Amino acid sequence: MPRLATSLLAFPLMAALGGCASSAGSAPGHPAVGGVTRYAPAFDAVVAPDARVERLAEGFTWAEGPAWVADGGYLLFTDVPENRLHRWSESEGLSVFLEPSGYAGSDTEALREAGANGLSVESAGTVLMADSGSRSIERLDLATKRKTTLARDFNGRRFNSPNDLVRRSDGAIFFTDPPYGLKDLDDSPVKELAFNGVYRLDTDGRVHLLDDGLTRPNGIALSPDERTLYVANSDPERAIWMAYTLDAVGAVTARRVFADAGDLVGDDAPGLPDGLAVAADGTLFATGPGGVLVFAPDGTRLGRIETGGPIANAAFGDDGRTLYMTSGAMLARVRLRIAGPAPAR
Repeated sequence: MPRLATSLLAFPLMAALGGCASSAGSAPGHPAVGGVTRYAPAFDAVVAPDARVERLAEGFTWAEGPAWVADGGYLLFTDVPENRLHRWSESEGLSVFLEPSGYAGSDTEALREAGANGLSVESAGTVLMADSGSRSIERLDLATKRKTTLARDFNGRRFNSPNDLVRRSDGAIFFTDPPYGLKDLDDSPVKELAFNGVYRLDTDGRVHLLDDGLTRPNGIALSPDERTLYVANSDPERAIWMAYTLDAVGAVTARRVFADAGDLVGDDAPGLPDGLAVAADGTLFATGPGGVLVFAPDGTRLGRIETGGPIANAAFGDDGRTLYMTSGAMLARVRLRIAGPAPAR
């Protein structure tokens, strides 16, 4: 969630929308925003040329971490600076699902953002949370709204501020840990790790460092066959996505730059590499400069989905052919011609 480079660009939009969250609820038809940009003909098979990007709710400080709960038919997403977890559905509109979503204490002096960030739905009525404010990986029971801490340190040193996470089918959890939740970021006096890492948390509770070389590891996702791990680096000086080859236990056996958006970074394209979503056919939806960049599985840039502002994260929902996007002050969506992976139930 790289608000350093995008927040100033997003403030005019936030001011225009107002400071109080609202929703169009079940009103027939939501306002259209943004549009799509085609870089390659193959983009037409992913998103229709006349696709309508809809604004569903607005008034957030920085919306993040969307996750579709199939058993219930609703979307959960976070507002990290406001320390809230929201729920949205077409029939019921917008509501606050959990507050605080992250850090529940009163000593917030060292925190830049106290809320939870990325979410990942599990099949047992639980959601995994990258709890930036609590500096931990948590499991949230949707029925009781109780949280269980799964990990909070590596080799005895506290995480910086976990940002995003994804669960593999064997239960291993992969997550990123940049310093965005801490005041002064890398210079924070409470930062205990000298790097910003990419990790794997095994089912036995052991935490393994996979990469300590990215300056701002952020969004994270797995390929459909779970053999490739994608990680976004939200650094304007190195706006890239990495691809890591994984073995059976989840260790990295090879790494490469999957895609580079350095040529797009600029004031006319708000946003940086951030959240990720991977379709069932391997097409990668990567939030980045100007919106959601769509890549073929080989890294070819196909097109871009735009809301008019920075987009932090994206997730598949509904029947799998809707892409929900958290975009600064708003929640948006667009229909696709391809489907995401089968949702957790």
